[in-house]
Amino acid sequence: MEFRWWKESVVYQVYWRSFYDTDGDGYGDLRGVTEKLDYIMGLGVDVIWLNPFYASPDKDNGYDISDYYSIMPKAGTMRDFEELLDGAHRRGLKVIMDLVVNHTSDQHPWFLESRSGKESPKRDWYIWRDGVEGGAPNNWRSYFCPTAWEYDSATDQFYFHSFAVEQPDLNWQNEEMRKEIYKMMHYWLKKGIDGFRLDAIALLAKQEGFPNAKNPEDISYLTNNPGVHDYLQEMNREVFSHYDILTVGEVAFVSPQEGLLYVDEKRKELNTLFHFEVCDEMPIWDLKRFKEIQKRWYDGLWGRGWNSQFLNNHDHTRLVTRYGNDAEYRVESAKLFAAMLHSLPGIHYIYQGEEIGMTGVRFESIDDYKDIAMKNKYQELVGAGMNAEQALSVLQPLSRDNSRTPMQWNSSMNAGFTTGQPWIRVNPNYKEINVKNALNDSNSIFYFYRKLIELRKAYKVFVYGDYQSLLESEDQMYAFTRTYEGKTLLFVSNFRKSVHNAVLPRELNISDGRLLIGNYERDGDEGNTLQLKAFEARIYLFMQ
Repeated sequence: MEFRWWKESVVYQVYWRSFYDTDGDGYGDLRGVTEKLDYIMGLGVDVIWLNPFYASPDKDNGYDISDYYSIMPKAGTMRDFEELLDGAHRRGLKVIMDLVVNHTSDQHPWFLESRSGKESPKRDWYIWRDGVEGGAPNNWRSYFCPTAWEYDSATDQFYFHSFAVEQPDLNWQNEEMRKEIYKMMHYWLKKGIDGFRLDAIALLAKQEGFPNAKNPEDISYLTNNPGVHDYLQEMNREVFSHYDILTVGEVAFVSPQEGLLYVDEKRKELNTLFHFEVCDEMPIWDLKRFKEIQKRWYDGLWGRGWNSQFLNNHDHTRLVTRYGNDAEYRVESAKLFAAMLHSLPGIHYIYQGEEIGMTGVRFESIDDYKDIAMKNKYQELVGAGMNAEQALSVLQPLSRDNSRTPMQWNSSMNAGFTTGQPWIRVNPNYKEINVKNALNDSNSIFYFYRKLIELRKAYKVFVYGDYQSLLESEDQMYAFTRTYEGKTLLFVSNFRKSVHNAVLPRELNISDGRLLIGNYERDGDEGNTLQLKAFEARIYLFMQ
């Protein structure tokens, strides 16, 4: 196992358009991130992950890039970014950028040239196919649309898009295109960034021949196809290997065995990955399933490749609403999940607002939502005959906008996010749940996160310790140990809304350990039986 700085890091994700607005246009911006660097540093994290801020028509909140070398006016200017990067580095913070290389915007000059005619020099930079029997080339659907193909009348062909119509996929079989992508990556790394979060990176290779799918609704055929590892190993040789950086890939629909191919240290592809067996495939909290997922991924990767731990981000509903209890046990359940995530093996990611227990939303009208995926699905459901109210109700719980509402800084107008009209409505609970209140409360979720990060830095067992699950027959309790260099960390928790006893193995006598952190006051337990309150979590340390 290699010992690298990024393995010991905690990453804070900044969805900048919802973070802090400095010019009153209703959108957060890069200057807003710069102004809040001291806040981020105060949490104790090591790395800031910025969502895309490249030039873009903004059909999919910046994931439709029209110029890889320019800054979206909503975000600011190149000078703003350089000041942000410099300010972060002066504070000891690293910065990684979100990069989309599976597709571009349909307004990117590359695509405009590609669609100008079949003889265009860049025609093959994208994926064009003739129709079949008057329709699309195959029956595939995209993430956002009922079909993955868009007809172009000017050239009488279809282009392929894994996401929105406005996001045509690049053709990674084209070597000239790949070289341009690598050139662009070098540009940003030479500017001083510390790595990339690589969006939809497992989609680069497509199935040979684009055959019809037996079940078009199961879109796993879009990802993890033969050839993807050739591209990533080339990307590593041409770019990543020349820098000391963090690379994390968004890799859906993979097993631990397949995931290892992306992050095996001997294969030289990516440092770590996001898999989505939890966030995409577990719509509600299922502790038994979560335990099984953690064990499989630990067994599949440990000692060879590195995992990531997260339960929400800009694409997934806030964890305290989706998996915890955002009503009477909001604080307790938020702390429980924090303690659990920061004790598990892998890099830990905090999504802005998670550290104060921000919750999801339930807007009353589809017009209040901005998420293109949700809006497209809403139209599809209504078009298929579902009434509008039911369609909205079905889509609300997992809408990506649940996590995209503005950061709640204080109880003033618009939660202190902007002096203008917010691009998306603020969560109505901002007067209760906000940063100012959290910083003024020594028992807040914020300070619990900060303590967890301090412990992770103080004890390497949090990072490099092996993993052993305990209490496996318990369906509402989770306990495990991590052991490294004579130290054993014990995490134990109760996911019930009621008090329950945890009976630990005899060798784990609480009297022999030290309580590092818990989300309740300790009641003086001894021996190997603990009485845990509703949503209680504790972390103990044992010295050999």
